[in-house]
Amino acid sequence: MDWITLLRSLQSDFLNRLKSGCLLHCEVEGQHSELTIISGDRLKTLREFCWLMTEKYKRTSPVRDVFINNLKGKLGEEVVKERLADFITEIDYEKRFGGDGKSDFTLTANSLIGVEVKSRHGSIDRVRWSVSAEEVEKNAVIVCILIQEEVNEAQTAYHLLLAGFLPTQMIKLKTGKISFGINQLLYGGGLFSYLEQFQVSANSHKSNLSPSQFIKSPSAPVDLTNFYLTLGDEYFQNGDYAAAINSYHQALKINYNHAEIYYKLGLVNCQLGDYHTGITNYSQAINININYEQAYSKRGLAHYQIGNYQVAIEDYSQAIRINPHIAINYKNRGDVRSHIGDTQGAIEDYNQAIKLNPDYATTQKDRQIARYLLDDKNQLKQVIPIDCDHGISYKNRGHNRAKLGDYQGAIDDYTQAILNGDDIDAYYYRGNAHFDLGKYAAAISDYTQVIKMNYHYINAYYNRGNARLEIGDKQGAVADFHKAADLYWQEGKLAEYQDTQARIIKLEIEASLDILNF
Repeated sequence: MDWITLLRSLQSDFLNRLKSGCLLHCEVEGQHSELTIISGDRLKTLREFCWLMTEKYKRTSPVRDVFINNLKGKLGEEVVKERLADFITEIDYEKRFGGDGKSDFTLTANSLIGVEVKSRHGSIDRVRWSVSAEEVEKNAVIVCILIQEEVNEAQTAYHLLLAGFLPTQMIKLKTGKISFGINQLLYGGGLFSYLEQFQVSANSHKSNLSPSQFIKSPSAPVDLTNFYLTLGDEYFQNGDYAAAINSYHQALKINYNHAEIYYKLGLVNCQLGDYHTGITNYSQAINININYEQAYSKRGLAHYQIGNYQVAIEDYSQAIRINPHIAINYKNRGDVRSHIGDTQGAIEDYNQAIKLNPDYATTQKDRQIARYLLDDKNQLKQVIPIDCDHGISYKNRGHNRAKLGDYQGAIDDYTQAILNGDDIDAYYYRGNAHFDLGKYAAAISDYTQVIKMNYHYINAYYNRGNARLEIGDKQGAVADFHKAADLYWQEGKLAEYQDTQARIIKLEIEASLDILNF
């Protein structure tokens, strides 16, 4: 596990404890503490300084704003100084109003390395910290402090949280400002160790390098492109599409010539129904990698959604030329050809899809394929009798009977296969045959047996969900589709994942409408 993943995991744990009030509080200077309390004489000294600053600059800004802004800043600096102690320079109470050189501290051992402190008051879920391009340029880290009490002239004590930090090498900002929430920060317990790497290299970097050049030197251990890609994937999986897009754009700022980033942006935009933007994203991925088979496939799907059928066929054809062993490309091209009336082309594609993935002939979501195959007289082959009690032979004959529409014969063969070896696939395919005959309870029973034998048998969840829908068990169907979607995602089957997510959303919307109508 890389250190960023570790600190993000710890940050997640910190947020859970923060919401429950179970925080780490250490009063020893130089040791990590999530909570710092400032009150009494210490707070009085800070107030006196802030009033002096207010008197000095009252002509340039409203008095109360000057006081509160200075107090917020100094409270945060006190927290960071207490936690890092002599590792950083002292708090400077003589800095000019309106700016302190864009760095609140520097490392004691290396004045090139700046530390900027940002203090905010607000709710955990809504508080945001912002940083400017100049602050990113001049500092190694942005340390974020959350003030639990509203800052005012009369407050007698403040409870301050070290909310986390962000290395500026993770922030690619050339102009303007960027803001971030607490869940985007790294856990504050790693701040000291992160800064320590710069102290180790202090003597070897005393040159004319700017702080940003030093920070971004080869000694930095972070693969930020992968970090933001992983973060975007996490947001995407959780349905937070806006955050996913933001994370992928952050990755692009680090590496604008990265085909996978554009590809994943395409996935998110198409999930949101913005197919035109998705097509632009996929095209950019293809411009970078002319042999990006998945980008052609997904672009074809997007073109199909907006009615560009011939273009969709061309994209699927290119994907097939690059890799002729991916069943879903034949299946999808067959769908387009079927839609435009090219029956023979659809049959050819469906046949090839089934050769590569026999499930396409039997799963409920692909019954259109089975219909086409039954219409193709070339598929009507004599089912070969079995002269021996061999489970595999029965299962294979069951497959052939199912393809020909003889579902009861298929059920009989799958049952024999089960009796000859308790074959998990035989249970699954028998469930499919029961489904096609409208015997949904029997199908559910077979799919449930498959899941008992293999908890990760994805299609058993998907097809059981379909069977439960047929008997009116929408809640059970949604639960099965959720499990199938999780497993599709884990195995990288994004097309199947998106298909399943779409079904879940549709069912949940229908459930909401049912409640309103009731």
